[in-house]
Amino acid sequence: MRGTKEAAMAKRRAGIEAARMVQDGTVVGLGTGSTAAFAIEELGRRMREEAFRCLGVPTSFSSAMLARKHGIPLATLDDVAGIQVAIDGADEVDPHKNLIKGGGAAHTREKIVDSLAEIFIVVVDESKLVKRLGEKCPVPVEVLPFAVSPVMRQLRDMGAEPELRMAVKKDGPVISDEGNFIIDARFEVIEDPAMLEKELNAIPGVLDNGIFAHLAQIVIVASLDRGEIRKLE
Repeated sequence: MRGTKEAAMAKRRAGIEAARMVQDGTVVGLGTGSTAAFAIEELGRRMREEAFRCLGVPTSFSSAMLARKHGIPLATLDDVAGIQVAIDGADEVDPHKNLIKGGGAAHTREKIVDSLAEIFIVVVDESKLVKRLGEKCPVPVEVLPFAVSPVMRQLRDMGAEPELRMAVKKDGPVISDEGNFIIDARFEVIEDPAMLEKELNAIPGVLDNGIFAHLAQIVIVASLDRGEIRKLE
């Protein structure tokens, strides 16, 4: 329990730090997951208590619901000319700020929003830092239900161990906000994240995958036990 509490506190510090970097009048990409949730909460607090306004572009139903709860007005990509800042978490971060995302099955929308942002800020606790992507997490691959079997065969041919992600408290597979399935592909070694990202996306039936190569500008890292915040830029 102690480790869980420390991780939650670290995530909160990272999320709050990112939210405080957002300037008044900004269009903000709102990420999905526990760390991004703290940033959304802090943006809402700033709107209530400070002379501060922002407009959120959510990356999932979950982030949209949380933003509404905290009083953040929302827009779609059709409504805005651009996104100034996106704030999102990550499941792994390597020394070059490459990421694995998709534990929450929202990585396709997240990648669209994060890639459009002028500044993409990643918020994590230090347990997410790895020397090489794939050390702890598989690569989530969003796939059309029609193409699950051939995509899994091709992933095996690429050296991965693919597994269809199954739902909790629901029979059957996890279904993304777009109505697709998620295959978690575990690779023994990921030597070139950018190349693997492209190769995975070239498989017919794949919508997108959870490798975010060369996309993050700033990574905010909160320590688990010292209360410190550092930035990788």
